[in-house]
Amino acid sequence: MAATKDRPGKKPGMVKQLIQIYRYTYAGDKTMPWLVWTAFVAPVVAAVVIGLIFRWSVITWIFVVITAVMLGMLLFTMVLTNRADRVGYAQLEGKPGAAIGILGNISKAGFSFPQEPVWIDPRTKDAIWRGTGYNGVYLLGEGNGDRLIKAMDRQERAIHGVTAGSSIPVYRIIVGTGPHDVKLKDLRRTVLRCKSYEPSGHTNGLLARIHPRRRFILTKPELATLNDRLRTLQLAKGYGVPKGIDPLHPPRMSRRSMRGR
Repeated sequence: MAATKDRPGKKPGMVKQLIQIYRYTYAGDKTMPWLVWTAFVAPVVAAVVIGLIFRWSVITWIFVVITAVMLGMLLFTMVLTNRADRVGYAQLEGKPGAAIGILGNISKAGFSFPQEPVWIDPRTKDAIWRGTGYNGVYLLGEGNGDRLIKAMDRQERAIHGVTAGSSIPVYRIIVGTGPHDVKLKDLRRTVLRCKSYEPSGHTNGLLARIHPRRRFILTKPELATLNDRLRTLQLAKGYGVPKGIDPLHPPRMSRRSMRGR
């Protein structure tokens, strides 16, 4: 009888995935094994110590130890995932297009971040991408902050030109390793916490001051109208990329690929 072959596209099992993530993370983080195994063993050791103190019955021992092992596995996975993300972000830091690759995977709150930049400097490779969500419009920049601010000013004026009469906020985020930039590992959290804004200059990479009590939310039809207008604007202006220039081909990074799966 012919040997059974795995079906094409079949996903690896959970254990195999964990092994792959473990090996991938260990290659870039040698302290990871101590952390993940400590997280696994700690609940088991705590259960044993408490059991000896209170002199549990055999039945209680069994249930508590099983629970401790399950909790240890959960903590093991959580710590491993966190360390894998750190390694992944560290490897992507500074690479062109890494920021839009991360934001391109946000699927909630109506977020949309096209992979093509709306502006790119052919000499310095500074680039700006534009995204939208229920909370407004996002300008995402990679490169020198001073140069990007001027380019973002032009982009914002163009956006206000097609949203005249509205109060749709435009959030400016510059990604990088500078003291005032948003680090790649903090980018997703920064975008998700943008609710409303007040211009405040170049502060902590986010060129808008967040006011948690002042929220701005578009309805689904309003967001669709906004996206249509921005697409029309982009078709009229082009992508701002000179002919013959490769717009960085930003990779569409996923959490799974960053962990070596």
